[in-house]
Parts: sequence; C-alpha cells; structure tokens
Amino acid sequence: MSKVSIRLSDRDLEFLVETVHPEVIDKLKLRQILKEDEGFRNKFITDEKVFRRLMDDEEIFLKISPTLFFEILLRKVANDLKKVSYTLEKTSTMKIPVFDTKVMVGFLTKESLFDYLAHMLSSFTKIENYMIWFKTKTGVLQKIQFNDLDIFSLMDLCEVVEEEHRIGFYKRIADICLFILGIFPDYAEREYRYPSSGQVRLRFCGKGRISPEEYEKEGRNFYKLAAEHKSAKEMDLSEVFWALHENFHKAKKPLNFIAEHYLQYKRYKMFF
Repeated sequence: MSKVSIRLSDRDLEFLVETVHPEVIDKLKLRQILKEDEGFRNKFITDEKVFRRLMDDEEIFLKISPTLFFEILLRKVANDLKKVSYTLEKTSTMKIPVFDTKVMVGFLTKESLFDYLAHMLSSFTKIENYMIWFKTKTGVLQKIQFNDLDIFSLMDLCEVVEEEHRIGFYKRIADICLFILGIFPDYAEREYRYPSSGQVRLRFCGKGRISPEEYEKEGRNFYKLAAEHKSAKEMDLSEVFWALHENFHKAKKPLNFIAEHYLQYKRYKMFF
C-alpha cells in the first residue's frame, strides 16, 4: 500500500465515490481505502468520468477542494501528454512546435513536485489582502498594505522583514511568476507589449510592469533564494525549490497545457 501525499477532504472522497462508483453499497469502506492507498486513489482521480464531471460542473468548488481540482488536471495533463509528440510554444508572432512531451511527463512523475504544483495552483483561487506594520531603521513605524498576488509589494517586503521570515515571501513571489507564465501567459505578454505593434507599453503613474522574460528570471531567482533559506529543509521543500529553480521552464509547460486545453476562458472566473 503506497503512502498518500495530498490529503482528501470528506467532500473530495464523496465526490470521487459518487462519480466513479455510485452503485457501491459500502461507501465508507471505499472512502477509507481511498484515504490509505495512493495507487487505488489515483485510479479514481484519473478516471475519465471524474474529469468530465469536473469540466461540466460550473460550481465544482462547492463540491471538492481546489487542491483536488488541480491534482485531477495535472494527472490529466500527464496522461494526455503521453499521446502527443510535441507542444506548442507561443511567441508574439507565431506558434513553434517543441518535441518535449517526454521530458514534461518525466517532470510530472516526481510526486513532490506534482504535489507542490497542485497546492500552489489552489492557493491562487483566493487572493488575500494584508496590512502589516514594521519598524524602519530609524525606529519609525510604517504601514504596508498588499495582497498576495502583488509581486512588487512582496519584493519590497523582502527588503524590510527579518531574514528568518523571508522564505514565505520568496516562495510566494516565485509562485506568482510561475502561475502567471503558466496559467496567464497571454496576460504577461499583453501587459508588457501592445498586441498590435509588439512595442513595449508606456508606464503610467509609476505602475510596475515586467516582461515575460523577467517573470521567468525572477521566478528562478526567488525559488533559489527560497531553496537557500535555512527554513527550507525544515519545511521539507529544499529539493522542490531547487528543482523549480533549475527547471522553471519545464514547470510552466504543464500549466500552459492546462490553461489552453482544459480551462481556457474558465480561468478568468476561477482566479479573478
């Protein structure tokens, strides 16, 4: 019996059982097996009936956790990529076929990375607003307001919080970069360049703006900072952070596939 990594809620278990085997009489026993045996559990999660119900239900987050939702999509990606030989990478002017599906499937077989991506994507379904007070070097109290999708405010916070507390900000900044380039690559491009001319947009009122290339650079950099932080090993995330730093481009490709083939216009309603 294999160890279960992503924990299923009672709602998740009910959803899986009712979708795959609604005729089963001893549903409690079946739920218990799903909790304890990851191999058995994954057969349920990759069942085509589960994916179809996921795509057809407009109120799916009332029935399952966001983490299970994205685990189902990631496992669907891994299966679908086995059936094709290439993916398409978009530039501002064309689509380029890249024969990298075997590499992407191999990347998704690493369970620690797979689990991290599922949790990371689920964290963006609800954006939180925060206000913190901190003491400047001159001893003056200063207030900062931000939300956890505001990459520029988070970068500023990294400069003022104590080193021991920075790993959470490093992680979130890197996750934002991966999330934007993975699920909303068109947003990153559109916000930086005019679609018609391809020219870089003018800045207004000091509004921050970074290019897709800079998103990738910052994402790799902040995963590296997170991996080097002393708390990374305590959180059992050091290897994951290093893997995402070294394979950032590989990590965003399955997310691109999800955005283009499964979510399409649903992603705007789901995340914003």
